[in-house]
Parts: sequence; C-alpha cells; structure tokens
Amino acid sequence: MRTPPPHRLSHFLPPALILGAGAVAGSLADMSSFFVSLFNVLPTLLLLLGGALCGVYGRLRQLFLLLVVYLLYYQLDTQVDHYQGNGTLRDDAPLVFHLGSLLLPLLYGVYGCWRERTHPLGDLLARSAVLLAVLGLADLLARAWPDALLGGMSTVFWPALQGNLVQLAYPLFLMAAGLLLAVYLRQPRPLHAAQALGLLALWWMLPRVFVLPHVLNTMSSLAMLALTVAVVHEAYQMAYRDELTGLPGRRALNERLQRLGRHYVLAMVDVDHFKRLNDRYGHDVGDQVLRMVAAHLRRVGGGGKAYRYGGEEFTLVFAGRDLEACRAPLETLRQTVEEYRLQVRDRHTRPKDDEQGRASRTGLAGQGIAVTVSIGVAFRTEEQPLPADVIKAADKALYAAKGAGRNRISVHGPRYRGAVRVARRAG
Repeated sequence: MRTPPPHRLSHFLPPALILGAGAVAGSLADMSSFFVSLFNVLPTLLLLLGGALCGVYGRLRQLFLLLVVYLLYYQLDTQVDHYQGNGTLRDDAPLVFHLGSLLLPLLYGVYGCWRERTHPLGDLLARSAVLLAVLGLADLLARAWPDALLGGMSTVFWPALQGNLVQLAYPLFLMAAGLLLAVYLRQPRPLHAAQALGLLALWWMLPRVFVLPHVLNTMSSLAMLALTVAVVHEAYQMAYRDELTGLPGRRALNERLQRLGRHYVLAMVDVDHFKRLNDRYGHDVGDQVLRMVAAHLRRVGGGGKAYRYGGEEFTLVFAGRDLEACRAPLETLRQTVEEYRLQVRDRHTRPKDDEQGRASRTGLAGQGIAVTVSIGVAFRTEEQPLPADVIKAADKALYAAKGAGRNRISVHGPRYRGAVRVARRAG
C-alpha cells in the first residue's frame, strides 16, 4: 500500500502569510492611492494569470475556485462602490450580498472537493455546466421572487449568531471547511492547504465588506494570489522534488552542483540487488525499500544533503567538506541500512501507530527484508575540477564497490584504489 505524503507546515505557511497580510491590509481605515489602484485591478490580473497557470498545469479545480472568488468580488464591488460613494445601499444590495454569501461556500466547497478527471475537456464542460446551472437558477429566483427569496435567506434560526452574515451561510461554510480539511488530510498538498485557508479568509471577509472600506478588494485579491502561488508551489515540487521519496530530484541536484565551491565531496548510493527485490516481492515493496533508504539518507550526518538521482540511485552532496569528514557519516549510513529490517505490511497488518511498528520490528528481528547499499565517493581534484567530473568519478567508485562484493564504500581519487569497507561493529 502506498504511504500517503506527510502533512507539512510548509504547505500552509505561504497561504497563511499571504492571507494574513490581506487581513491586515483589509483592516486599514485608510490606504494610499497606489495600493487602492493596485487592489482594484489585481483580482482581474490574478484571474488571467492564475487561470493561465491552471490551464498549463491542468488544474481545473483551482481554475474554478479562482472563478468563483472573482465572480463574488465582481458582484459585490459595484455594491460597495455605491455604498462608499453615496452613503446608502442600492436597492438590490441585500439580495446580492446574501445570495453571494450562500453561493460562495456552496460552489467553493463543491469545486474544492471535485477531483480532476482523466478527460480534461469533459471535466471542463461538466464544471462549467454546474456553475452555469447554479448561477442561472439563482438569477431566475432572484428575478422572479426577490422578496420571497430575501425573506427566506434572512430568517433567523440561531439568535446567538445574528450578525452581518445570513445564518444559512454558517452551516454551508462549516461543511465546506470540513470537506476541504478532509481533502487535505487525505492527500496533503500545497493546493489543498491553500484552498482550505482561502475559504476561511473569505469567511472572515464577508461580514466586513460594508464595514471596512478596502477589505473586499484586498482579501479577494490575496485569496486568489494564495491559490495562484499554490499552483506555482506544486509545479516547483513536480519539477524539483521526487514524489515517491520526498527527496529533491535530479533537476534540483543539477542546480545545486552549479553552486558548489572549491571543496566538496559527492557520494553515489545504490540499493544492492534492487531488481531482485522487485522481482521477488513486487514493485510496491520496491517502493517501500526506496522510501526507507531515502529516510536514512535524509538523516545522514556530516552536513550531507540527499537527492534522488534516478531509479535506485541517490546522491549525497557534502559541500565544504573533505573526504575525512565524510567517512564516518557514510559508514554510519551503510551500517544503519544494513541493520534495518523492513517489515512488509499491507493495509490489514499495518500497525496503527509508531510504537506498535517499532515493537513489531524488534520482535521480528531477522525475519524482515534485509537491504544493503553500495556507496561510491569522489571529491574535487585538479584532474576532475567540475562537478560533472566528480559525479562520473563517484559513479566509477560505486561500480568498484559493487564489483568488490557490494555493501561497502569505495573511494575514487589519488591514493585510493579499489573498494574500502570499514569493519562491522562486533555483535
């Protein structure tokens, strides 16, 4: 069974900072003309920019979330401008505001939970049909029975919650927020975190639309910005981070190699007999092995930074280090992987918590899958001055380690010949 990605604070931090800035800016009683002009055009610009990014990366869910937020902003902007210019509300302002307060959480929640399908065009048409049907029905009711519709929406069900927001909006916001949180917990991603926080920000904004002069423009803009930034965040992760192991990928490694100084050590790490493990236990177990090795690589000492190179190969970068400073951390890594016993579990036998998992590994020592790694090490010299040269040298050392029997460390460079394996600890 594939392990879900971990929940990360980094998923929530960018949208939280953006929306927090929106709350601060929206609460200001006065704002410079520059920022007033900026926030007047920013929603439209973000709809175009964010929509283009969503189209490029196939993010229909976020495209329609942006559209829902923009439509609410567009409908309320005229009402707020009239109120601020004349000191009175337009005749249709209560109906537009209350209807928008209900439709926003309804549509936002639907689109936030609506997963992308394999047929983009059909998915686009289906989402568009739902949006047009809901807005068309709302417009029909508003035109045919405006007073009855307004009266029904204004009914007080819970006197303690009486305020600027219609009471039916509260359960809709709560349901939508709960669903979006469940979406994130099921599949932790920056986009899912941003859309959940965006809904909470809009919930905070709506009761203040006619109270604070700039809250509609600023919070609508920054809610759309948070969604757009999340799309970029995920695009970056797709390009630079390996989804299976969570380690930075080959592209991130190539960029890091361009920023190394004159002193560094590179190590190539390869899982021994990985094809045999895949053939014997299946690809799911192979994925578990790669994640286990990646977890140990992530904790390597000596200032090493781990990258997924490709397949069962990984790269460790020790910037500003010499070979002697890297020997002990690499040997510790090799021993730690060798001594670890991977217990293969399916969904029915997987422990419910970490304590049970550790107890299971302790009680079944020697009965799990034994995994070892071979490591090839190289460092910058006059003969190999470029990172690409050092990578090739480390790869040669890796093949030497495998040729010498695997589960060992081999060093390539002056005064080093063949594979070097540090003695195991006694017992």
